[in-house]
Amino acid sequence: MTDPQLAAVISERRKLINLAYRLLGSLAEAEDVVQETYTRWYSLSEEQRQEVVAPGAWLTTVASRICLDLLGSARARREQYVGEWIPEPIPGRSEWLDGSYAADPADRVTLDESISIAFLVVLDSMTPAERVAFVLHDVFRYSFAEVAEIVGRTPAACRQLASSARRRIQSSQEPSSEERADVVRDFKRAWETKDIEALIGLLDPRAIATADGGGLALAFLDPISGGEQVARAWMEIAARSPEITLLERTVNGQPGLVAQLDGVIVSVYAFDVSDGRITRIWAIRNPEKLRPWTAG
Repeated sequence: MTDPQLAAVISERRKLINLAYRLLGSLAEAEDVVQETYTRWYSLSEEQRQEVVAPGAWLTTVASRICLDLLGSARARREQYVGEWIPEPIPGRSEWLDGSYAADPADRVTLDESISIAFLVVLDSMTPAERVAFVLHDVFRYSFAEVAEIVGRTPAACRQLASSARRRIQSSQEPSSEERADVVRDFKRAWETKDIEALIGLLDPRAIATADGGGLALAFLDPISGGEQVARAWMEIAARSPEITLLERTVNGQPGLVAQLDGVIVSVYAFDVSDGRITRIWAIRNPEKLRPWTAG
C-alpha cells in the first residue's frame, strides 16, 4: 500500500540535510542522521504514521534529537582525532560534481551566512544544547516552544541557550564584502609567486592558520599563530609542492581556494577576512572531508 504521506516525507529531505549539517559540521554525518531519521519513520506502523499530524515536524524533531546525542559524544570522539578538527567544507552550487554523489539536489546544502566555516567553527565551540537551540530558532525559525520539545528544556531555558549562542556569533561575525574575494585572490597570487612580503602584508599580525589532515594527509598538527609565521609556513608548503595548482573556488558560500594535484583536489582553504586582512585560514586536507569535491 502506498504511503499517503510519502510526498510530504520525502520533500523534507533537503531541509533535514541542511539542519543536520549545520548542527554537526559534517555532511557525511548529516547524511547518516537523515537516513536514520527515515529508518525510524518507516519503523512506525502504518497506524502510527497516520496519527502524525505533521510529518515534517516529526522528522525534524527526530533528526535534531539524533544530532543532539551525536554532539554529546563528539568530545570523546574528537579526543581520538589526529590534529585539529575543522568542519567539512562544501563546494559552491556550480562546483558540485556531476557524479552520483551530488546528483540529487536534495543532498545539496543551501549556502548562506549560516554555513561559512567561520560560523561553523563558532557553533562547534558551543554546548550541544546551545547549538541546537540557536540553529533551530535563529537559522530555521522554530519557536522556543517547539525548540523546548526537541531539546527537552523549558522555552525560557531555550531562549537563554539561544541568547548565549547568539552573543558568541555576533562577537565573531564580520560584515560581508566583495573585498574578501580580492584579498583571497591577492593571497593566491602571492603564494604562487612565493612573495613572502606580500603574504605578510595580507595577513593580520594575529592571524591563525589551522589544518585538518585527520591523520590521513600531511598537515601541521597545531595551529600556527602570527601573520609572519603563517606566511613562512605557506612558503614552505609552496616549496614542498611546486606541482600544485591553485584555483579560486567558493567554500561554504565564501571565496576560498582549492589545491589540485594531477587534476584531483587535495586541499580546500577557507578564509576569514577583517579590515582587508586575513585573520584566519582553515586548511582541510582530510580526504574523507573532501568527498563532495572529489567524488566522481
